[in-house]
Amino acid sequence: MRALASGMLLGLGMLVVWAVGFPEAHAERPSFESGAQRDRAETPELIALSYDGGEGRQQITVVDPRGRVMAVYHVDRATGSLALKSVRHLTWDLLIEDFNSANPTPREIRALTQQR
Repeated sequence: MRALASGMLLGLGMLVVWAVGFPEAHAERPSFESGAQRDRAETPELIALSYDGGEGRQQITVVDPRGRVMAVYHVDRATGSLALKSVRHLTWDLLIEDFNSANPTPREIRALTQQR
């Protein structure tokens, strides 16, 4: 539990240092949203989550809730190197009602509650 808390603090600290130290990183970037204009005047709020991956590695997940994008990084604790592992735009994922779920599915549960 302590490792998780310290990892989260380290991840958030890295995010703050990055956000304050590199203002050009907040430059306008293309939007995946069709027909919608994001408010570019505000700096997007980011959520950073940290996980102790064991074997001297920490995983940091950064989520941009406004852009509906998430990125996963691995940090080597021995060297401090940071590697981007994946980035994904979540809009289309979040439109799926159920995927890889066991019975009863959310649709079946909804049908049961509407019978009452």
